[in-house]
Amino acid sequence: MSKTIFQKIIDREIPANILYEDNHIIAIEDINPVAPVHALIIPKKCIPTLNDIDSVDIDIVGKMFIVAKKLAKEFKIDESGYRTVFNCNDDGGQTVDHIHLHLIGRRKLNWPPG
Repeated sequence: MSKTIFQKIIDREIPANILYEDNHIIAIEDINPVAPVHALIIPKKCIPTLNDIDSVDIDIVGKMFIVAKKLAKEFKIDESGYRTVFNCNDDGGQTVDHIHLHLIGRRKLNWPPG
């Protein structure tokens, strides 16, 4: 299987605007933002879809939300509000086979999303 675009970003094979990084997580600006703030929070471990998460992934998935909270505070959207979204498979809107959490904010978000 070839590397996903996220694996290439993690390996520094292609550039990205990195907002956060540690040993387990990288967060980048989305190149096709749907709001003024649109970050992607990505585990460095490649997990293709939410359906592939296992009990050993509990800590990494939880940490993704901690990073989202941290970035929301840095972007000053923690008080006004924001949305976090995982997409899963084609009908769910997933375009990269590597889970990632969208952090979206700094505009009014409607429900249902679409």
